[in-house]
Amino acid sequence: MATRFIAKQILRRSVFAVSKAASTEGDLVPKGFLAVYVGETQKKRFVVPVTFLNQPSFQALLSKAEEEFRFDHPMVGLTIPCREETFINVTSQLNG
Repeated sequence: MATRFIAKQILRRSVFAVSKAASTEGDLVPKGFLAVYVGETQKKRFVVPVTFLNQPSFQALLSKAEEEFRFDHPMVGLTIPCREETFINVTSQLNG
């Protein structure tokens, strides 16, 4: 239950930040999707379905983000501090 609450808080804050950035940068995120930045040093932007927020493996990534950044993310949107390969492996399992 606490993980779902944390996921909702992260989503609210990151959607606001991404929306604010989109209005100034023109990087629109389609409805039903969320922009996330992934990487340990170099950050790469990914757009993922918000349905991923309900998946335990994605929630584990969100927990890692919360531990490292709390709600003070270094990028415009939600930042997930993991290797890009790890993120791709997790999300490809969710798509499959």
